[in-house]
Order: sequence, then structure tokens, then C-alpha cells
Amino acid sequence: MKTLFTAEYAGSLDDFRQLGELVIRGWAAGESKLTEDALIDLAHDASFIITSYDDITARVIDACPQLKLIACTRANPVNIDLQAAARRNIPVIYTPGRNSDAAAELTLALMLSLARHIPQAHAALKRGEFTREQPHAAVAKEGLRSDVVWDVDKSSPYEVFKGSELRNKTLGIVGYGSIGQRVGRIARAFGMRLLVADPYVSAVEINEPGIEKTTLERLFSDADFISLHLKATPQTDGLIGRELFNRMKPNALFINTSRAAVVIEEDLITALREKRLAGAALDVYASEPVYRRHPFITEFDNVVITPHIAGATRETLVKHTEMIAQDIQRYLKGEPLLYVWR
Repeated sequence: MKTLFTAEYAGSLDDFRQLGELVIRGWAAGESKLTEDALIDLAHDASFIITSYDDITARVIDACPQLKLIACTRANPVNIDLQAAARRNIPVIYTPGRNSDAAAELTLALMLSLARHIPQAHAALKRGEFTREQPHAAVAKEGLRSDVVWDVDKSSPYEVFKGSELRNKTLGIVGYGSIGQRVGRIARAFGMRLLVADPYVSAVEINEPGIEKTTLERLFSDADFISLHLKATPQTDGLIGRELFNRMKPNALFINTSRAAVVIEEDLITALREKRLAGAALDVYASEPVYRRHPFITEFDNVVITPHIAGATRETLVKHTEMIAQDIQRYLKGEPLLYVWR
């Protein structure tokens, strides 16, 4: 059997080599995303296609008569034509939860960055602000150690970068799936209270002190921090817009590490301009890569941005490589698949 392997991966590919001929191309070989024609040329006689980002279209699927299984190393196989695979009775496996820890941890990192102005303080020091030309030795005055050399006034970094603590604050989590739950557990360790808005989670499932299920409207009205963990679906497209932003406290902070499509980006920009909220942290954008003159880059000092890296950890690659290898072994043994898309 032949396997076309184009997925990003970590660790050994020995499990995949045992399947027979292994062709490593595309992302896995340090190349660009493959075109339809390139995929067909490489996979026309393949039994397995294992990919991360290549578009496995109906044309590709129909051109591969020996294809038995498609694997996508993502939490949602959006780049696979699932209907075309179903017509051929080809199972599609994927890797739900493989980057949940990574995305949750970045969310908390962004939350802390917003609350404590960490990127702004870092950038100020890099620009040479709040620094001096030569090292300054601390001098004891009247028997006391002098460890604060700033002038204590409104221009000192102690005042300029004064932030807020997470403890006793309310975090609103919109979408309480794998990532949302992990964010909640970490936030609870900081001493935060949780408000959860998710129509697919019952109040009974989150019935514990400090966590409450509520409506989206109340969550936006009451939370000090709001974090989105939603999939992009027809139901969530443009779900978060002007009406909800207008409900936010003026000192509240907004974080999105899920999908850009769930937010009406222009409404968020307007809300920031009108100071409806205190700031935002974003890992996803309506158009990616984000363009250089975007208002998030040029206009707002209270917006922290990262270039869609929530799932970018070494551990994520290890997890999804292992998950795919294990499920393919189940397929070969005729055992039920754990990660098949339904």
C-alpha cells in the first residue's frame, strides 16, 4: 500500500513506513501547500492520504480509485470534501483536542498580557524608555536598601503600566468545549469566577461553585474578561457584534483565539474606538495574514496581537501524529475508529 504524507509532524514516522510505500511531500517536506494537480499526481495510486492543510477536494478523491482512508491532523477537517469522501465510503479521521492545551495556555498568556500590559512594558524598554545610559548601583540610604530608582510620579513605569489582577475577577467563556473547559480550569486556579455561555452544555454539567451557565447577553454585561472558544459554523458566523460589545464594561477585556468569523471585526474596531471596552487580545483575523496597516496594528495601544499561533507547539505535533498513527492501526485491524468524522 502507498501513503501520501503531507502533514506537519513530530517524532518518528516508522509507524507510517510500516504501511508500505511512504511518500513525504508538501508541508512534511518543507514545501508549500500542494495544488490539486500535484496531489492527484502523487496520490492517484495511494491507499492513504495524511495531510494538515492541503485541500482534498472531490476532484482529488475521485482521481484516487485505491484510496481507503483520509487523515487530517486538525481539530476540524475543513480542508477535506467530506461529502465526496462519504460518497466513496472513505472514512475521514482527524485529531480533536490535539491543540487544546496549547490554545488554552496562549489564551491565558494573552489575558495576562492585557491585564498587566506586558507587551507594552517590554516594547518600552526595547525602545530605551525607562532605562539609563550606565548601570546604576543601588545605594543604601539611612540603613534602607534603595531598590526603587524611578521617580514616583505619573510618568514612572509603576504608574504607566499599572494593571489589574485576575483573582476575584469574572471570566466569561463563550463556547465550553475542550479548549473552553481547559481555559476555565486554569482561570479557576488564578481565583477567577466563571460565566459560561454554550447552548450545548447543560447547567448540570457545570454545576459547581464559582461556575455558572448564563446567556450570551448577561455574560457580555457582567464579565471582566471575555474569551471566545467557538467553532466557525453557520450558527456562529458573525455571532459577536456591536450589540454585545456595547454591553461590555468599559474596563472589560476581550480575547479571541478561536475563529475570526465568529466576530464582526469592524464592530470590534468601532467598539475599541468608542472605548466600549478596555482592550482586546487577538490571534485570528478576518483576513490572514493580517495586513500591515490594519487598525489593530497601527491604531490601538490596548490591543495585543499574535499571528494565529494558538496551536503552534511541539507537543501539538506529537499528539496529532500519534493520534493518526494509532487510528490507522485500528483501521487495519478492523477495530472501531476513535477519531472518525461523523
